[in-house]
Amino acid sequence: MAVVLHGVFLAMGLILPLGVQNVFIFQQGAYQRRFLYALPAVIMASICDTLLISLAVGGVSVVVLASPVIKTILISIGCLFLLYMGWATWTSKPGKEKDGQAFPFKRQIIFAASVSLLNPHAILDTIGVIGTSSLQYGGGERWVFASSCISVSWIWFLGLAAAGRMFGRIDASGRLMIVINKISACIIWAVAILLIKNLIT
Repeated sequence: MAVVLHGVFLAMGLILPLGVQNVFIFQQGAYQRRFLYALPAVIMASICDTLLISLAVGGVSVVVLASPVIKTILISIGCLFLLYMGWATWTSKPGKEKDGQAFPFKRQIIFAASVSLLNPHAILDTIGVIGTSSLQYGGGERWVFASSCISVSWIWFLGLAAAGRMFGRIDASGRLMIVINKISACIIWAVAILLIKNLIT
């Protein structure tokens, strides 16, 4: 249960800040005539996250498990990155978004893939944080952790598109985005503290 909660809270802290990927999903939910029309973007973004998380947990862990020194270094870097990300998220002030549009099926797929796979933050999140966080678990527990992170991505993107559909428009004042970022920063810092505690003990 602790493994699942760790994966869920870590993934939530990393995915909550409304960057390019999240804004795109929200916009498609808002601008498409029906919720179903936004599903191509939702599914593609979720598949990309699944791929990145699986590679991070499967690849990075295999490389570093043989060396306690490398493992300690990578986990330390992950902690520092989390602390920095928490600060950047806390101090960010989202501005008004430009008017969006309802993308057709093919364009949704291409754009969702590009903002997911070509986003350096997504790479750093998965390889630098989720991948290194998984190192404290062995065997099956590591993949339970990965599955928990992946589940958050799928549920989050579906919920984000649904929220876009419900509200119809992105918050013009940016106040809601600021509140979400503050909450996200607190979650990120909590996970960083947990990682530091595990590293010390």
